Amino acid sequence: MRNYKLERLQNGETFITSEKGSSMVPLIKSGQDHKLAPVKWEDVEVGDIVYCKVKGNFYTHIVKGKNDEKGCLIGNNKVGINGWTKSVFGLVIEVL
Repeated sequence: MRNYKLERLQNGETFITSEKGSSMVPLIKSGQDHKLAPVKWEDVEVGDIVYCKVKGNFYTHIVKGKNDEKGCLIGNNKVGINGWTKSVFGLVIEVL
């Protein structure tokens, strides 16, 4: 299965997208458009919302922590934690 968001980010594109789900409410509502720009994990900060891959799944979630060895700790806007990853591909630069 192709991941068009991943492909576009890896090609250096900035674009508008949306996702279904309530894990990021009220920061991003289900189906709400947001703008993604390419980014490397080293350039994000705690509190940034990123498009990333954790344990085989892709998420648009918050960077909850950062560690030079482990990468970024990813979680939702509730209490959920997905885990550590260096597979960070996009940064939410605007919620529309």
